Amino acid sequence: MSELSLFFAQNVACDTTEEFVVSLRFKDKEGHPVAWKLRSMTEDENQECRKAATRKVKGKNGVYTSDIDPNEYMAKLMTSSVVHPDLKNAELQRSYGVLGAETLLRKMLLPGEFAALGERVQALNGFGTDMNELVDEVKN
Repeated sequence: MSELSLFFAQNVACDTTEEFVVSLRFKDKEGHPVAWKLRSMTEDENQECRKAATRKVKGKNGVYTSDIDPNEYMAKLMTSSVVHPDLKNAELQRSYGVLGAETLLRKMLLPGEFAALGERVQALNGFGTDMNELVDEVKN
């Protein structure tokens, strides 16, 4: 096998999935914490999240610039990585009285749980930086 063939699509590990206990508050019938299923994503999916969190802002002299909402970007990144529970499920959203996966995630989790999930999703997707560095990278 040539060195170049190591980079061929068929020789690269596909999406990574893992289970992660986001919160001890979600329990199964036996009282054990329920793990959420997370997956890695492609850079194309990441760009979709970034684009969805970007707004055009009118600045000086009527010049528009792109502005990324870091909180919205992170929420979109997280919801795109969560496989289970299905955050897009209408019944689950109704049970919390919300519409939308990002809104549901914010309603379901405590702030520390939300942050822990965010850190895990970043690590799973290859981000070796903290949130502030990630936000700076996205802005540039």
